[in-house]
Amino acid sequence: MGETQAVRAHEIPGIDVGRYPLEDPTSPAYEALVADARRQLVDTGAVEFPGFVTTSGVEALVADAEELACRAHHSEGLGTPYLELPADGWPAEHPRQTWSRYAVGAVPYDVIPRSSPLRQLYEWEPLCDLVEAVVDRGPLYRYADPFGALNLAVMGEGEELQWHFDQTDFVVSVAIQTADSGGYFEVHPRIRSEGDEHYDEVAAVLAGYGETCVTLPMTPGTLLVFEGRNSLHRVSPVGGGLVRHVGLLAFDTQPDRVGSELLRHDRYGRSQPFAEPPVGWPPSHQGVEA
Repeated sequence: MGETQAVRAHEIPGIDVGRYPLEDPTSPAYEALVADARRQLVDTGAVEFPGFVTTSGVEALVADAEELACRAHHSEGLGTPYLELPADGWPAEHPRQTWSRYAVGAVPYDVIPRSSPLRQLYEWEPLCDLVEAVVDRGPLYRYADPFGALNLAVMGEGEELQWHFDQTDFVVSVAIQTADSGGYFEVHPRIRSEGDEHYDEVAAVLAGYGETCVTLPMTPGTLLVFEGRNSLHRVSPVGGGLVRHVGLLAFDTQPDRVGSELLRHDRYGRSQPFAEPPVGWPPSHQGVEA
């Protein structure tokens, strides 16, 4: 396994392995890195690894993102903070009945070429091992969904993500390119818990009165592990001509979990994945699984 990983380490974008010794998981430096990350995750629900990707690695990811951006499906609409249709019985002013705008582009996993440095980073075993060690929830698997396992989020001027809670326990992202203005990742850490939804606090945030907001800088090259199930968060409206690019890398505690048909149609505009990433774009109909 070590020989295979050594070869693949040269194929992925430049990881600062001096600062982040992912290929030496038995070293004291690696153990200290994981211990510190676990403390951050417990304290704040998020852990940042700044400079995880080197300057040259970021340049490769930016060039890759610019080539992939034309493959993004852009969706726009209204969503609730809970990413679900509200059940009957909630009053009109309740957070579960609050609808806000989202507009985002997503390049799904099935159209990202195998030569993409973002895909190679996602499929690099030491990265999965690091995330597994940090979240400390037993074995992790790459998300089995052919669309949602890996996404490049592409957000141009005027696009945004509404305040919401994630439906998964954690998300892993790598910041690639920031917008000219806006596009900030804003978080109200641990605003709810398993036993208490704290609807009053959520309503205050939705009304613009929340007082616990933290802005995570999402500096290019930063790897972020974020527990979004109990932390209310959004991406503020993007401004300017520079597109915001973020890689979203999905892992799961179950080996075969996939997204719903409804989610596929909404986020990616189709339900059937390509058997292999298309060489050109727009693609021919050949290669789509029946």
